[in-house]
Amino acid sequence: MNKGELIKAMAEKAGFSNKDAAIAYDAFIATVTEALKAGEKVQLVGFGSFEVKEVAAKTGINPQTKAPVQIAACKKPVMKFGKAYKELIND
Repeated sequence: MNKGELIKAMAEKAGFSNKDAAIAYDAFIATVTEALKAGEKVQLVGFGSFEVKEVAAKTGINPQTKAPVQIAACKKPVMKFGKAYKELIND
């Protein structure tokens, strides 16, 4: 399912127009992004949580030249699904 298909499915389930569902989708993504940038954790009970993890600097290997490469430290967004949601998928 791509973004367009998701928006269409959301519109059908909620009884919205595709335009309204697209606005809701964009607002959700923007709100979660802003919260993560501010260092907050977003928890959706029954679904999962979004958070940012710190990744330490490390040494990698260039697969073409086999030369060592320094990989800088960074922040990485992570989505962890909740136990209840995992159980729904596995039933």
